[in-house]
Amino acid sequence: MNKYLESHDFPDDLRKMDYDDLELLTYEIRDFLVEEVSKSGGHLSSNLGVVELSIALHRAFDTPKDKLIWDVGHQTYVHKILTGRAQRFDSLRKFGGMSGFPKMSESKFDIFDTGHSSTSLSLGLGLAVARDLSGEDYNVITVIGDGAMTGGLAFEALNNAGNIDTNMIVVLNDNGMSISPNTGGLSKYLGRLRSSRKYISMKAQIKKNVSRVPLIGEGMVAGMQHARDSIKYAVIDGVLFEELGFRYFGPVDGHDIKEMCETFELAKEAEGPVLIHVMTQKGRGYSKAENNPNVFHGIGPFDMETGQPLKKSSIPYYSGVFGNKLIQMAEQNEKIVAVSAAMFEGTGLEKFSREYPKRAFDVGIAEGHAVTFSAGLAKAGMKPFVAVYSTFLQRAYDEIMEDVCLQKLPVVFCIDRAGIVGADGETHHGIFDLSYLKHMPNLTVMAPKDGRELEAMMEFAAEAEGPCAIRYPRGEAENFGTDSVIEAGRAEVIREGKDTEIWAIGAMVKKALDAADILEDKGISAGVVNMRFLKPFDLSLLRGSADRFKLIFTLEDNVVSGGAGEEINNLLSDKDVKVLNIGWPDKFIEHGSCEELYEKYGMDANSIAERIAEKFER
Repeated sequence: MNKYLESHDFPDDLRKMDYDDLELLTYEIRDFLVEEVSKSGGHLSSNLGVVELSIALHRAFDTPKDKLIWDVGHQTYVHKILTGRAQRFDSLRKFGGMSGFPKMSESKFDIFDTGHSSTSLSLGLGLAVARDLSGEDYNVITVIGDGAMTGGLAFEALNNAGNIDTNMIVVLNDNGMSISPNTGGLSKYLGRLRSSRKYISMKAQIKKNVSRVPLIGEGMVAGMQHARDSIKYAVIDGVLFEELGFRYFGPVDGHDIKEMCETFELAKEAEGPVLIHVMTQKGRGYSKAENNPNVFHGIGPFDMETGQPLKKSSIPYYSGVFGNKLIQMAEQNEKIVAVSAAMFEGTGLEKFSREYPKRAFDVGIAEGHAVTFSAGLAKAGMKPFVAVYSTFLQRAYDEIMEDVCLQKLPVVFCIDRAGIVGADGETHHGIFDLSYLKHMPNLTVMAPKDGRELEAMMEFAAEAEGPCAIRYPRGEAENFGTDSVIEAGRAEVIREGKDTEIWAIGAMVKKALDAADILEDKGISAGVVNMRFLKPFDLSLLRGSADRFKLIFTLEDNVVSGGAGEEINNLLSDKDVKVLNIGWPDKFIEHGSCEELYEKYGMDANSIAERIAEKFER
């Protein structure tokens, strides 16, 4: 039984509980998290690391009047528990259930719908400035991890915030993933000293008094500041933030609720932007996650005792196929290098990074930089393979266009998690990439139907003289069909049909084949074409199909708007043929299992067959 979780009204009761009770509450929350996430899957180690921090924030601040913004949002499970959603955890990340990220429709405590990194400071600064302009009175607090702080957008906001000089509080949750932890007793002492009321008031008073000394006062102040800055540069990690115009508090123990609450109270009294450097341990309280925080960063359902996944498959995943193939190719071609934006493990590059450490580059959460950095590599004769999730590649649109495509540089974009991804929902589905890549000049765009075809496309891209993009889904790379050579702009006829044809791309080829089987039972003979290339397109084969059929269907794991289907519509605009596009609608798709989402939106094999059959019944 959860003594505290079941008997208290949070977050209000946090302000009434003593620190001993709050300590006991942390144990309950961690046990609750491990049990619930072991059943649903999700982001575990990050949430285990912010239990005390979440409690301290909701205790010290008057949420939701005070605006609390979580960067990315994957670490908000404790926040959700403390804002009345503990009873909904049995639906976490499930279809129709509670999101794994902040969701305004769920709670007034969730200020934004988030899911991507490094945005919180810009959002918070906007809120703070609007507050000031409106004459309102509330605190704005943003919580950003040290990994997210590597994103360029975060530094843009820091620079702007220091210049505007409005009151806002930034909590830097440093769990050691990117920023080195503080070392040395003097550094910690100065951090504590500079976070005290006495020091803050004393510093201001000394500056005021010394500046009044006739003739030399201002010079003395400047000299004191120079001496102070010399010490800061030598021993204080916060000098960067101080120079950007923030008052730096820290380092603070992120597992000491009392110390954090006291620091938050000090921050409320400060004028201008404040940065509080909080040190936490990722995975705290669950030994399996403490020892392997990356494994438990995002994990499926697992056995609590062993920490092992409940679902094991003998079929390799697309990420694994990509990673293993790149190692094989790198053995033969010393020009091949791998680039990732803080996603070595997620994109299948971890093994490559161990075998070729000097040819593997993790640039941090900086997709735009990853692309332009790769352009520089390619210009100097290297062959960069940029591994990135589809949803995150959106953040580098301009760099792809201007720095790679315009220059015709041979960069290979390996776009993982293309299509829907399931439980992570709207912010992580990769259903827009075909639309925003299709119109980029000089870019070859491909999508494999299975694992073998992914390998073949990688080999093709390695020899290409210009930029290439290969998109592939999350999940198992089950092979089917026969091997065949990849030729530029050539599609593959997998199944002949007499009545109609389904032109499918990527992972949807298998669904097209399954739908064709169902249609066969209904007396409809449907052929299936594997597009392979969106650019350049196999226009000759397509126009031949338009001459043979009066009705053609397209199938893609992308929004219809701007996608492969619309491209076929344009290419056949002068033909007497009707084209029906099947893909995702023009909306953000919610979270749920891929199977549930395909079925809801009419993109599973049965629904596809029904939609096609209806056209023949009219």
